[in-house]
Amino acid sequence: MEEYRKRIVDNILLRKLEGKGAVLIDGPKWCGKTTTAEQFARSIIYMDDPQKKEQNISLAELNPKRLLSEKPPLLIDEWQLAPKLWDAIRFEVDHRRQQGQFILTGSAVPPDTSEISHSGTGRFAWLTMRPMSLFESGDSTGEVSLGGLFGSAEYIVDGKSGLDLSRIAFLVCRGGWPQSISMRDEIALDQAKDYFDAVIHSDMNRVDGIKKNPDRIKRLMRSYARNQGGQISYSLIAKDIAANEESSMSEETVASYIEALRKIFVIEDMQAWNPNLRSKAAVRASDTRYYVDPSIAAASLGIGPQDLMDDLNTFGFLFETMCVRDLRVFAESIDGSVYHYRDSDALECDAVIHLRNGSYGLIEIKLGGNRLIEEGVTVLKKLSEKIDTGKMKAPSFLMVLTATGDYAYRRKDGVCIVPIGCLRN
Repeated sequence: MEEYRKRIVDNILLRKLEGKGAVLIDGPKWCGKTTTAEQFARSIIYMDDPQKKEQNISLAELNPKRLLSEKPPLLIDEWQLAPKLWDAIRFEVDHRRQQGQFILTGSAVPPDTSEISHSGTGRFAWLTMRPMSLFESGDSTGEVSLGGLFGSAEYIVDGKSGLDLSRIAFLVCRGGWPQSISMRDEIALDQAKDYFDAVIHSDMNRVDGIKKNPDRIKRLMRSYARNQGGQISYSLIAKDIAANEESSMSEETVASYIEALRKIFVIEDMQAWNPNLRSKAAVRASDTRYYVDPSIAAASLGIGPQDLMDDLNTFGFLFETMCVRDLRVFAESIDGSVYHYRDSDALECDAVIHLRNGSYGLIEIKLGGNRLIEEGVTVLKKLSEKIDTGKMKAPSFLMVLTATGDYAYRRKDGVCIVPIGCLRN
């Protein structure tokens, strides 16, 4: 068995097990949920084990107490196959009066939630797991800490990235799938294609038991990939499909397919950030469209690293998706979330890391080069000046996150220039 590669989420899971009776880990298939949970479990039930699947589901229906009697923490993998376990676990947590009893993992929202009668509030903690960040996969040196930037205005920004643009293009297309990290490059690239095929031919049908047209799924996923980082509506996605594909899809079909992709954690859109502003500019509240990993977008478009090098516009959008993935992994470990900003004055900021304590940092994402970096700096300063610091804190930092550039540093005006190959949580 390959040695377990420690994940940022490990410490989050440990903390949540100390505070709640059960922890639910959800996220896309292949992102490492089961492997991570196995490190902390004393007993395990694999609900989808072909030899025991029917038995496990029947036992969950008829005698769940027996199924839950194994030594804690008990890992129940793919728990959504037996939704009735939710209430049984909640009951056990109530009566055992001990923390860290159960770990549940799932790669899909249960198709039928009618069998769940209690929300689990106070008994369950939720944890979203994503594909690996570049720091976790060993591709980032981790010399610049996001937490460090929040910790002190005097934090020294210093690091050297070992990634050039062609390597970044490869990492976008490879993605953060754990099993691909140690593979030869050409084999590693196949993993995202295989993931894409599994979504089309299997996972999209399993989520709600409704058979979907594979060609329609492909068309929808291609359109979603073309619109990474945009605030495009379902109706505009339908128009994009009609303009760029062989046949059209109705807005209702688009909405239903996107909901299915959301339920299997293939997409993870970003909500808008709504700060207190000095100006009267209205904040646009539309979600920004993202896949949970950039490799899904690349596979949807049927492109590889060289295609990205030949089309820097597409490269920029998919690089942004990779940065958002990493920022989400990092932010969660420091009790934060990632948002986007766009207002009626057409001012737009790619990412806002907002912590629960009210601290926040503003980030623009650029492939690199002096012109693009200066554009990012200008946006960051304009947004910073708009914020009413009499009603909320000033930003902890302003950062341009880049693909290229050898070094991380803080400019004389205070803006941090950080290559993604230097960043960590």
